[in-house]
Amino acid sequence: MNPYQKGVCTVRALVSGGSSGIGASTCLRLAEAALGRGAHPMIAVCGHESNSGQEQVVRSIQSMGGTAIALAGDLGDPDVPNQLVEAAVAEFGGLDALVANAGIASPAAICDLSVEDWESMFSVNLRGPWLLAKASYPHLKQSRGSACFTSSMSGQLPHAGSGAYSPSKAALTMLAQTLALEWAPDGIRVNVVSPGMTHTRMTEKMYEDPKIKKAREDIIPLSRIGDPMDIANVIEFLVSPLSGYVTGQDICVDGGFSKSILSHIPGRPSSKS
Repeated sequence: MNPYQKGVCTVRALVSGGSSGIGASTCLRLAEAALGRGAHPMIAVCGHESNSGQEQVVRSIQSMGGTAIALAGDLGDPDVPNQLVEAAVAEFGGLDALVANAGIASPAAICDLSVEDWESMFSVNLRGPWLLAKASYPHLKQSRGSACFTSSMSGQLPHAGSGAYSPSKAALTMLAQTLALEWAPDGIRVNVVSPGMTHTRMTEKMYEDPKIKKAREDIIPLSRIGDPMDIANVIEFLVSPLSGYVTGQDICVDGGFSKSILSHIPGRPSSKS
């Protein structure tokens, strides 16, 4: 039985990219939600390297009454994913949820990319989550747990100048959905969250320009840039009992932007016609 469903118990989760932004908010949201259900959260906050942000997330979880550890490693190194999972399992005794959130972006035209640029993006955005999933599989099978992969709206919609980012995120979504089918007989659910325009450390410099921020808000139906906690709330839902019959889904959290594009297709009837 999934430990999420036992009432008072532990909830053991590993979150990659947990030092800031969506990952940090997810760590905090998972801890808060577990405590709200009478469970004891045990969160592995994983980052590319040890830093003050990661330590702050750990302290915040501990101050809530949960357990948290900081783990560091470059997911571009093929040995690191297994090391992270092994360290979390050694500390927690198992794993109930994997959140593969870490990712990198480097805007460029496709034909301007070097082989090294391409491989670097795919090593972190695709190979890293794949290896995290492989290492987590026996533990998630034992707990009948769940996994959530952070993809991107850019993995659903072509975006000129995104370099290898959009292709890597599209491939990540397909990886997760394939795992959902392969792992379903083991009782493991796998889903994807695809953030739209979100204010994180990665995008902070861009949104410091009020003109860019306003221009983007104007094309989002909900008229605001997403907050990391908007994404974290959906991730928590996807690894919680509330989504117990949901697997293989890709939920785009973008304030309605991706759907609004249809209304701008020439000749398409609008609500005003």
